[in-house]
Amino acid sequence: MQPPENIEMPAPTAWPLVLAFGITLIAAGMVTSASVSILGAILTIAGAVGWFRQVLPVESHEVIPVVQQEVVIETSRETVERIAGLQEIPRAWLPLETYPISAGVKGGLAGGAAMAVLAAGYGLLSGNGIWYPMNLLVAGLLPPAAGDSAIQIGAFHLQQFLIAVPLHLMISLLVGLLYGVMLPIAPKRPIVLGGVVVPLLWSFLIHGSLGIINPVMNQRINWLWFVLSQIGFGVAAGLVVVRQERIHTQQPRPLALRMGIEAPGLMKDRHDEHRGS
Repeated sequence: MQPPENIEMPAPTAWPLVLAFGITLIAAGMVTSASVSILGAILTIAGAVGWFRQVLPVESHEVIPVVQQEVVIETSRETVERIAGLQEIPRAWLPLETYPISAGVKGGLAGGAAMAVLAAGYGLLSGNGIWYPMNLLVAGLLPPAAGDSAIQIGAFHLQQFLIAVPLHLMISLLVGLLYGVMLPIAPKRPIVLGGVVVPLLWSFLIHGSLGIINPVMNQRINWLWFVLSQIGFGVAAGLVVVRQERIHTQQPRPLALRMGIEAPGLMKDRHDEHRGS
């Protein structure tokens, strides 16, 4: 069977680079200037919108001509050498199933809500006010507006509220998407991995770098409640994600199909090969 003259490939786009650069500027602005984070937020939104418009509702493609090259494979070996004493193990495709993107979004929203409730509870029990954790979150971006005393930080500030809510949602959604990809790796112990192991590792990482990222928060944070909030996020997100219906991965399919090359007839599906045999 002759291969087609042209095939459709996903159109190249620079929007993922714009999105990554914007997120980098947001993080860099936490230790430099608020204007850097504002510019990063603009680039992040522009990159996300541009990237989604590139693939939704219809993915952009371009026609690429097929260039045929004759490949000659030569070897001096007549037989395949095998390691003595080692039995041949059939290849396994892992993971066989994963969660859709919607599962990560739902898990991120649930985990973000659980963390917000625990943080607000700490603000009330400590006497600093329900807005205290939220203002600490943006204290690194707007240190003058946060104030110096706990009373000032615990008061409601509209500017901090408008920054903290989108920031918390963005971080929660990103971590939720990460959970959707990570939890199929350990399907037997999802809550242990997502609710204990990952929050403790994340808390350890934040503990070592918070003095640079957010000095104001580093001086006033209660690490016990911070770890409990992270565990609350992990448990809530993990429970929501694992309850979603799984979808089959593309691992058993031919490489051309996994790369997005729509070329029927070039390669047979593995399932068809097994049926034929």
